[in-house]
Amino acid sequence: MQYCKNCLLPFRAVNLQINEKGQCSACDSHERYLKIKDHEWTARKEKFKEIIIENKKNSNSDYDCIIPVSGGKDSYFQTHVVTKELGFKPLLVTYHGNNYLPEGDLNRDKMREVFDVDHLIFGPSIDTLKKLNRLCFKKMGDMNWHAHCGIFTYPFQIAVKFKIPTLIWGETFWDISGMFDSNDFPEFTKRMRLEHNLRGFDWQDMLDDNEGIKEADLQWAKFPSDKEYLESNIKGIAIGNFFKWDSNHNYNLMEKLYGWQKSKTPFQRTYRRFSNLDDRYENGAHDLLKFIKFGYGRSTDHGSKDIRMGYITRNQGIEYVKKYDHVISDDLYHWLDYVDLTEDEFWKTAESFRDPDVWWIENNEWYKDNIWNKPSSYGKVWKNSVDNSKYKKK
Repeated sequence: MQYCKNCLLPFRAVNLQINEKGQCSACDSHERYLKIKDHEWTARKEKFKEIIIENKKNSNSDYDCIIPVSGGKDSYFQTHVVTKELGFKPLLVTYHGNNYLPEGDLNRDKMREVFDVDHLIFGPSIDTLKKLNRLCFKKMGDMNWHAHCGIFTYPFQIAVKFKIPTLIWGETFWDISGMFDSNDFPEFTKRMRLEHNLRGFDWQDMLDDNEGIKEADLQWAKFPSDKEYLESNIKGIAIGNFFKWDSNHNYNLMEKLYGWQKSKTPFQRTYRRFSNLDDRYENGAHDLLKFIKFGYGRSTDHGSKDIRMGYITRNQGIEYVKKYDHVISDDLYHWLDYVDLTEDEFWKTAESFRDPDVWWIENNEWYKDNIWNKPSSYGKVWKNSVDNSKYKKK
């Protein structure tokens, strides 16, 4: 495993590019982002307004745009900018995956009151969600596929249905891996949805006789047809390309203005308490699977963002990684009960997704290279649940 010399991300894990300084492409893009001048941000703000106004000319809707929201601090920031700063009338649309934390529920339900907006909340049946949790865990090692699908599908169905042509997302599309430059203004695409957000799987791949998942259970997961999409002239844009994006700033401002609440209980796998309150497993069992697969976790992601923004040093970030990235959080057992799986079944499936370029086996224990340049063991191989021949020491 090679790691970025500036942040904490491993190059192999997210297919980052590396420059001559040993710095990753996400950090390169972010450096250019931070150099954007105040007058450029003013021009971007005007461009953002023009996009909404121009798109609205082709629509008879009473709404100016759709903001897909979870109720998080970033959702609040998006809605604050659109309503309070710019005076537009959005429709808020939420995909509800059934696993909000209590603070997440409270924050989400307060939005229509504090912003004086209409808010449409949709959730699939609980039985279907449990089936999808189990199926997608076994199929791709990601129990939260349903959420990635719902978040990036259902708002587009509503956009077509009510002829609202602009959807406004949050952070920039290049923030994680540097796939775009800070001077690009990428729009959401069907290809991005399928290959990036949905891991290459679509609703047809979820039809399953063993779980009893039928097409009728997945109407919410169907992206509009090309004809519907084109005739609706839909644009999906990221507000972070037009307004300077900083999650820490968003949290502090939304707490001050609207009483937005972070998690009262610390997370076991990351030091942040203001991220991912819409799904109790996102910082926990879901992120544990990422660590099992690719050798890094949520504190690596959060630390990398905070290093780039200057909130912590790289050495502080490394200490967070040491403390949090490997932890088996208690919510794993809550999830196993939720979907009726045993711990044996979990580890047998999870270990089958380990990346052999990251992990190797010594004396029946899992090892990987760490950012502090010292390989470490991360527990016993779970009852020989994997083909050991794939994991020979490099």
